[in-house]
Parts: sequence; structure tokens; C-alpha cells
Amino acid sequence: MLDTTVEGRRALGSERAVAGAAIGAIGMAVPEQVIENAAVAERLGVEESWIVTRTGILRRHALTSDERLSDLAAQAGSAALESAQLEAEDLDLVLVATTSKDEITPDAAPLVANKLGAHRAGAVDIGAACTGFVSAVAVARGQIESGAAERVLVIGADALHRYLDHDDRRTAALFGDGAGAVVMTATEPPGRVSMPVLGADGAQADLTYAKRDEAKIRMKGHETFQNAVRRLDEVTKQVLELAETDIDGIDFYVYHQANRRILKAVGEKLDLPSDRVVDAIENYGNTSAATIPIALAEAAADGRLVDGSRVLMAGFGAGFTWGAVIVDWGLDGAAGDAGDGSESSDGA
Repeated sequence: MLDTTVEGRRALGSERAVAGAAIGAIGMAVPEQVIENAAVAERLGVEESWIVTRTGILRRHALTSDERLSDLAAQAGSAALESAQLEAEDLDLVLVATTSKDEITPDAAPLVANKLGAHRAGAVDIGAACTGFVSAVAVARGQIESGAAERVLVIGADALHRYLDHDDRRTAALFGDGAGAVVMTATEPPGRVSMPVLGADGAQADLTYAKRDEAKIRMKGHETFQNAVRRLDEVTKQVLELAETDIDGIDFYVYHQANRRILKAVGEKLDLPSDRVVDAIENYGNTSAATIPIALAEAAADGRLVDGSRVLMAGFGAGFTWGAVIVDWGLDGAAGDAGDGSESSDGA
């Protein structure tokens, strides 16, 4: 019988790994179109301060009707590859975490891999809503540790602004479009990426959803807020225990950027120093699977995230899904510098 205790999971992971995984290169891209709160507030019949107080968001980026999510994802992936000093043809696998691909089929990942020139790489979409990036990192870690891949590009990309009911006060101000990417490579075991913790509760899928026929995001905000805070608190504690560390052992906490009030509530429950919780929501809004890598890129651009930083990443999304992983930032034998070139041409 499988030993599911913390000790058992930790031992199982170390016994099976033939390589370790590392992360240390980041890239991001956002659309040029910026939608300020004023336009949203006018349509909703509220003050701009009403949006800021409830969400922490000032503006968000959005694709135009003739722009594609796969192009945005490829831009972020290209920036991450440049930071890692890798060519796309060096990749073994491209993972794209998204719930808003351009067509029902094909998936985004093969389109992105083709745009990048990653012609020998496998390409797979990961669907876990706003937890998607963490889930994709977990999958990439497994591929690297098993020896199935040595270089993996992980992209979180979503364009949920096009699925909003712009007259719905619960969601109209929340979502923006964006993409963020990291390069993961093989290194000596045990590596720099901890064993992840993933969870799900499909019994509450009716709290945040978008029906195929309507194609609009619907959310019961209060209930979703409560679940997000509880699960992010729980999964943070679980991944810390699994990694045999504590709150003080982490340099930065990068949570899914859904709402500033969620970030604040989780920080207060865990008694986290506010300067260790990365908050990048005001200029981007909730970009779903892209929020965590965009927040990482922001932290790298302002000099906070450097080689050797220990980062806890945790997400929560519709489904419900949630997950967390701890990363000791840095690529062996790669530049790992996420400053120049990590953002799109609009400088946002």
C-alpha cells in the first residue's frame, strides 16, 4: 500500500528521482490594450474607488478581437528562453496552462511550440484554471525527475477578459489577459523544485464556472473568497512541512493574484511579513494561469527575485483546484537573469 504520510511521500520522491529539476528563467507578455478602471466603473455605475477597495486592481490588459492567446503565450515563452540562453529546438516539452485557448481544438501548446520553433518537443495543455501554472510546474518536475525530459518550457496564459459579462459587478473588474513562462531544466538530484502539493474539490464546481453555451464567467464571490483563503492557507502549510522548512525559510510568497483582499487575508492567517508577499495585481488584474509567472517576472524586474531566492508559489482556481510548490530559484549553467527581455514590448 502506498504510504501517503508526509514522510512516505518525501521518501518515495527521493527514491524514484533520477534527476532534479531547476527553475531560474522567466518571461512575460501582456497585450498592448490597457483598460483602466474608469471605463469599467462607468459601465457598472460605480466609483473607481469601489473597484480598488474590493479588488486592488487599477487596470488590466486585454487582447483585441483579432489577437490570439497562442501568440501572447509564445511571446512570453520566447522571453523566458532568451533569459535562459536556450534555443527553442533545445526543448523536450512545452506545457501551456490555460482555460482560454483560441479554438476548442487544437490545444494551445502545439501552436505555441510551432511558433517558437520547438519542433522536436512534445506539447501539452494543462487545464486547472487559476492553479494551472503550479500544476504545469508539477508535471514538468515529474517529467524531469523521471528522466523523460531535460528542458521544459512552462507557460501560464489566459485571455478571460473576452469571457466576461461586462455588466456583472462580481466579475467585470477582475479579469485581464496575460502570459508568463519559466524554463525548467534537469540538474543534480534532489534539485531545486520541491515535491508539490495538489488538491481538488469538484463538489464545489458550481461556485465559479463558465457554461459552454453562454461562454461567460459566473462566480459566487463570497463563497469563492472563503474557499480560496482556506485552501491557500492549508496548502502553504502542507508544502512547507513536506519541504521540511517553515515560514521564515521562504524569501517570497507568490500566490495567485485573484484579489488583493485574498492576498491580505492569507498573509494575515499565516502571519506572513507583508514585504515577502508579492503583489502585482494592480496593473494586470486576475490573469488566471498567468498571474504567478507575471508576479515572478515583476519581482525579478525590480531586483527582488535573484538566484538563490527561495520562493513558495501557490494557486487556487475554479474546479475547485489548488496547489503549491517551493523553488530555490536558479538554473545550473544558465544565465537565469530575468531582468532585460522578460516583458513584452509595451513595457508594462
